[in-house]
Amino acid sequence: MGERMVHEEEKLEGFETRILGIKDEIAREEFTAKLTRIRKEIRELRNGLDLLDKVQGAVSEGQKELADEVQEKNIKEGEQVQNNLDSPNQIDRRRRLGTCGLDNKSCSTGVFASGHSMSADMIRRYSRQLLVPAFGVSGQEKLSKSSVLVVGMGGLGSPVALYLAASGVGKLGLVDNDVVELSNLHRQIIHTEGFIGQTKVSSAVSACLGVNSSLKVKEYGNGLNAANAVQIISQYDVVVDATDNLPTRYIINDACVATGKPLVSGAALGLEGQLTVYNHKNGPCYRCLFPTPQPVSTRQRCSDNGVLGVVPGIIGAFQALEAIKLASGVGETLNSRMLLLDALSTRIHMVRLRGRNSECVSCGDAPQILASNLWEYDYERFTQSTLSEEEPKPQNLIAKEDRVSAEELQKYLESGKAYVLLDVRDPHEYAISSLSNSLNIPLSSLKEKLPVLRSALLDSSGKLVNGDHSVQTEQLVEDDRRGWFRMSGRRIN
Repeated sequence: MGERMVHEEEKLEGFETRILGIKDEIAREEFTAKLTRIRKEIRELRNGLDLLDKVQGAVSEGQKELADEVQEKNIKEGEQVQNNLDSPNQIDRRRRLGTCGLDNKSCSTGVFASGHSMSADMIRRYSRQLLVPAFGVSGQEKLSKSSVLVVGMGGLGSPVALYLAASGVGKLGLVDNDVVELSNLHRQIIHTEGFIGQTKVSSAVSACLGVNSSLKVKEYGNGLNAANAVQIISQYDVVVDATDNLPTRYIINDACVATGKPLVSGAALGLEGQLTVYNHKNGPCYRCLFPTPQPVSTRQRCSDNGVLGVVPGIIGAFQALEAIKLASGVGETLNSRMLLLDALSTRIHMVRLRGRNSECVSCGDAPQILASNLWEYDYERFTQSTLSEEEPKPQNLIAKEDRVSAEELQKYLESGKAYVLLDVRDPHEYAISSLSNSLNIPLSSLKEKLPVLRSALLDSSGKLVNGDHSVQTEQLVEDDRRGWFRMSGRRIN
C-alpha cells in the first residue's frame, strides 16, 4: 500500500508539471485547486493507515505478552487458567490497559507515546472519530472525561442518549418517570416492544449499555422537579432538554442558569422542529425568550397534534451533536442562534436570537430565581400546566341534561329514527376513525357550511329531522360561538 501511494504521488508531480503548462489562467487555477485537495486527502489517508498499523501492532504484541505470562506461570489446568485471568488484579488491569495488555509506558510500538490516556480498545472503538482532524485525540479525551444529563427519554431523548453512549461520553445521566407504550415506538427508537409497560429509563439504560458496555450511566426514574433539579443538574457538565412539558422546561432552564450549565434545548411537533443552546457564553436563557408562558389555548402536544416519527429523530441527532461539541470544546455551537426545521419541504433556517435580557428573573443582572430558592417556585401555577404527562382530566362544560352520552346515541341509532350526526373534527382526524353515516363539517368552517347542514337537517317536507322546530341554523351559529351544538333538541360536545 505504501509503495502504491508513493507511486501515486509521483504521478501527481507529473500532473503538476502539466498543469503549470496550461495557458488559460482560470483553468490552471481550477486544476491546481483540485490537485491540492487530492494531496490533502492522500495525507489524511496515510495518517489513518499509520494509526491503524500501530493499533494492530500493539494488539499483536499485547497478545504475545499475555501468552508468555501464562506459560511462565506453568498453569496446567484450564480451570486454574480461567481463575487466574478472572482474578481481581487481572480484571482491574484489563480495565485499565485494554485487551492488548500494554500500558502507556511499556508499549513498544509507540502507539501511546504521544501521552494520551486512551487504551487500544478505546482507539479501536472510536477510531473513525479520531481520524476526524477537527475532533481527533484531544476531542475524544475531553468527551470521555465529560458528563451529560438527558432529561426525557422520548422522541428527542432517544437518539440523544444513543449517540452520546456510542460516542464515548464519560458519564451519562438519563431522566424520565414515564413507562414505554406501544404508541411511543414509531419515534422513540431507543425502546423496543419487549420493554412495553416498563420504565423508559430502564429501557434506555439497557439500550445504551448494549451499544457501549463501558459506559457509566445513571438513571433517574422519579423525574425532574423543582425539589431535585439543582442537586441533579449540578453533577453534570452539559444538560439536554428533550421534554415536551412546559413546567419542566422552565425548571431545567432555571436550574441550569443557577448552576452555570449550558442547556441544549430541542422541540418537535408535526413536521417541524427547532433547536438552540441556552445559557452559554453570555447568551440568552429560555426565560429571556419566553418570560411568560404561552397561552394554554395555543399549546400543542404530540398526543394531540401528532408528529412524524423521523422529525424528533433529526432534532435529537442535532442535540447530540451540540452536546458533543460542548463537551469536547470542538466547533461552533448554536449559542444565540436557533435552527428551524421544515421537514415537509426539507429546509433548514437559521435565525439569530436576541441577547440576554438584563432584567430576566433567571439570568439577569439581579436574578430572583437562585439555586437556594428554586425549590420554592411553583412552576405548575406559573405555567398553568402539570408536571405529569397524563392526559388532561375531562372538563364538565355542559350540563348533564344537555348532553347525549354514547349509550344514549347508540339506542337512538338502533331505534331507526331519522337523525343527523354532526362530526366537527378536522378531516385528517375524521379519516382515522368515525361513525358511519355521520356528517363531517370541521368546527373552523361550520359557519360557512351552514347551507350544507341546513340541507341535512331538513326532511322532504322542509321540517327539521325529528327535532325541535324552534332550532334554526342561525341558532346553530350562536351555539357554535359557545362551543357546542344543538341536535334533535339536545346539545352535545
